[in-house]
Amino acid sequence: MIRHKAVYRGGSGEIVEKKSRFIANIKSVETVEEAQVYIEEMKKKYWDARHNCSAFSVGTEQVTTRCSDDGEPSGTAGKPILEVISGSGIHNIVVVVTRYFGGTLLGTGGLVRAYTDATRAGIENSDIVEKIPGRRVDIAMDYTDLGKLQYMLAQNEVLTEDTEYTDKVIIHALFPESDKEKLKKKITEATSGRVMTQEGEEVYFGTVDGEVIVF
Repeated sequence: MIRHKAVYRGGSGEIVEKKSRFIANIKSVETVEEAQVYIEEMKKKYWDARHNCSAFSVGTEQVTTRCSDDGEPSGTAGKPILEVISGSGIHNIVVVVTRYFGGTLLGTGGLVRAYTDATRAGIENSDIVEKIPGRRVDIAMDYTDLGKLQYMLAQNEVLTEDTEYTDKVIIHALFPESDKEKLKKKITEATSGRVMTQEGEEVYFGTVDGEVIVF
């Protein structure tokens, strides 16, 4: 599990260049097969377009990438789309940019710029999340330690899913794997060993518009 960016909710973006329309559609995928299925879906949806160019990046450690110019001059469509994906740091993503020809040739430079700009517009209109590898950790305490713990967690920017209030308080927190031991030590030291932590499952987590998301 490695820290990386991913598409939480795909979007679309459109630009117009010399009357040619370029429409980018973005989707999260986990496999090459899913990416290929989505590309075919977009080709069927925009069946009347001149080109449906595409690129995808699948995987987080062993990454598979492919791109297609779909009839545009070699290197003017698929490669620019893929370069935007690579530069964004987003993994497990497929982008299809549809072109409706406007009657004016754009030239090599114009095509590269248009496919690049359309892809960026699509990504900007998508919800992108940074997926952090970590663990669910339950922190059980007496009410007298709650304020101190909440302050400490906030100071360390620890995300929480929810809090149970019964005879004790249990905070269901999300610890980044890289900081897990350090945070557990801080809790022990801050409460002189009174507060217990229990590790749960490994997860990816992040935030989208302030909402905590667990994958």
